[in-house]
Amino acid sequence: MSIDAPARRYAKGAAKRREILDAALAVVATHGYRNSSLQEIADAVGLTKAGVLHYFTSREELMAEVVSERDEHDRASLGGVDDDLLGLFSRTIEHNGTVPGLVQTYSRLVVEAEAPEHPAHDYVRERYDLIVGTLAESVRQRQGEGTVRADIDPLVVARAAVALSDGLQLQWLHDTSVDMSGVFDAALELMLGTAPRTAP
Repeated sequence: MSIDAPARRYAKGAAKRREILDAALAVVATHGYRNSSLQEIADAVGLTKAGVLHYFTSREELMAEVVSERDEHDRASLGGVDDDLLGLFSRTIEHNGTVPGLVQTYSRLVVEAEAPEHPAHDYVRERYDLIVGTLAESVRQRQGEGTVRADIDPLVVARAAVALSDGLQLQWLHDTSVDMSGVFDAALELMLGTAPRTAP
């Protein structure tokens, strides 16, 4: 056996894992969390359900990877070079209105992953810690620049912004006329004390 065989097997396995994840993203974005079966994802990549579970230990783990991949895609496609997380957060909420299946998946995953034994439990907790921490740092930076109120606790603003985003997504799943990004931006302006937006 060639000494390079293990490396080739690893590369082939990583490629198949990526193929499964891409298929899952497409299926979930189209059909949502409830209507995206493991069999449909397996069919999309020419595997059996057991074959998919060779690369992902459970459907729950695969859905957690889908949410993680969505986060990476949003950062890459919506973020600016000099942007802070507050700006990215606002644009992501607006973008979410175009991907109801992924919003549904994220919302369900967050609730289900509350159980410590859930495969995504640690991921969701760490994701919240990262987003809250980065948002708080963004508020501190703006305070240092003198563009927002100095008498607010950045951590409180960060947690309130995340809670507002998650809550708006739940409302939007029930009523798609809810203007998620408009409500979020208006609430953030109230919290931060920034100047009201003017109509063009």
